[in-house]
Amino acid sequence: MSSSNFCRGRAAIAIALCCVGFAACQYEVPITSAPTRKVQEQLLGNWRSSDGKEELKLRRLEDSVYIVYYDGDLFRAYHSDIADTPFATVQDLNSNDRKYAYMVWKLSDDGKHLRLRSVSDKVIPKETKDSATVVALLTKNARNPELFGEEIEFNKEK
Repeated sequence: MSSSNFCRGRAAIAIALCCVGFAACQYEVPITSAPTRKVQEQLLGNWRSSDGKEELKLRRLEDSVYIVYYDGDLFRAYHSDIADTPFATVQDLNSNDRKYAYMVWKLSDDGKHLRLRSVSDKVIPKETKDSATVVALLTKNARNPELFGEEIEFNKEK
């Protein structure tokens, strides 16, 4: 798998998906209102963080939507590719306000390692209220190293 298969963060969409990814659920709107591609089979399965403390399960909900179980919480995630970058829109299903987190992901060529990073609200302000503005800011900042938070790596379980 090439580096174009990148989605990091707390979803990931896969989508994505942690405090680095999922706890960052803070946006009112999704990146894109609909998925930009179908579910990727290589992402489906059970994943565990490199330190063994966090569990991530990715399942297909629909052709283009994942259901994500992350340490006891449920999320809905889908691909929102922007500016040749594989972002994921991740929606918190446990909260009443169902806010979103934005993630980027990268799957290793052998499909055994998934790296996730959340989008920083320092670059994409959480007050952003429409998807068109989110897309414009992501496009403008696609190469900005400040766009992303810390990375978390997951290993695929057998």
